Amino acid sequence: MAAARVPLWAICVLRVALATVYFQEEFLDGERWRNRWVPSTNDSRFGHFRLSSGNFYGHKEKDKGLQTTQNSRFYAISARFRPFSNKGKTLIIQYTVKHEQKMDCGGGYIKLFPADVDQKNLNGKSQYYIMFGPDICGFDIKTVHVILHFKNQYHANKKSIRCKVDSFTHLYTLILRPDLTYEVKIDGQSIESGSIEYDWQLTSLKKMEKTSAEAEGWDQAAKDKSQDWEKHFLDASASKPSDWNSELDGDWQAAMLQKPPYQDGLKPEGIDKDVWLHQKMKNNYLTEYDLSEFENIGAIGLELWQVRSGTIFDNFLITDDEEYAENFGKATWGETKGPEKEMDAIQAKEEVKKAQEEDEDDMFMGRFTGRENSFRAFHRRNEF
Repeated sequence: MAAARVPLWAICVLRVALATVYFQEEFLDGERWRNRWVPSTNDSRFGHFRLSSGNFYGHKEKDKGLQTTQNSRFYAISARFRPFSNKGKTLIIQYTVKHEQKMDCGGGYIKLFPADVDQKNLNGKSQYYIMFGPDICGFDIKTVHVILHFKNQYHANKKSIRCKVDSFTHLYTLILRPDLTYEVKIDGQSIESGSIEYDWQLTSLKKMEKTSAEAEGWDQAAKDKSQDWEKHFLDASASKPSDWNSELDGDWQAAMLQKPPYQDGLKPEGIDKDVWLHQKMKNNYLTEYDLSEFENIGAIGLELWQVRSGTIFDNFLITDDEEYAENFGKATWGETKGPEKEMDAIQAKEEVKKAQEEDEDDMFMGRFTGRENSFRAFHRRNEF
């Protein structure tokens, strides 16, 4: 019997069904985005966002996103979603950013926040789980930040990841896997990958955590055993007297003795430290505080500074499926990147043509003005 063939569309539908999409935003419903995104009122000087596809685009509607509108301002805005934990799961964060203004100094990154973040008071001190995306300032800073919150501290990737610096839309993707590996993609191409443990220099923190856990486990073992140490026990060295009559005297039982209280420096008898730790201590220093696991993810936001405004953020996605993220990127940025560059090239040619025409007009007017001035000077000389 021939094997049944499954159509490609059915496989795609199955993939979508298997993927968990925690958040997805394309801004395709006009001004209704304001019902989902909450601007911070922490500071009256915060800059404002508007929905725009910019001066050039691949598709006027599909390329609309949140655009910064005021120079030299801080910006803070966020959107909530159903809280989730990525424990034991892959976490993918993806979005597009377009520095149409040719960024000189400012951020283009996003932040992932815990569910209890105060959206109305969002600011630079608000705790976040992950910060990811490009940051540009002058000639020195052209980097992709990947910052993780671990043990009440923020830790940056020690590798230098260069971001895009042109004025086109680019797709940024961060993948954090449960095996403690990660990958950073720009425009669908992997530009950096490795171990979260080593590329964030967190091995020392793990060792400190492990040592602390072992010490705590041993202290608890000593404490528990010290209580047993103080209890009464039968005198094992005692023997039944020769004249003991069980019928008259009853069952013989050794005398109960009490060991002296447990003292520091004395090891309880019969307890080996390594065996005790192995059998009794819950070695959860890594599983409880894993390097890329967050228990209560519930909001995504933009909290940044820009000298020159004009950046457009779009096509936000948070999911657990790498293939879904790849397909989503192709269906959004992948469809409009080509037409966007074509429109920019057409506008550039039109600007060059217009500049040439203006130069020619200036030259013509200069010649005409020069001749007119010469004619007037000639008549003035004749008057004398």
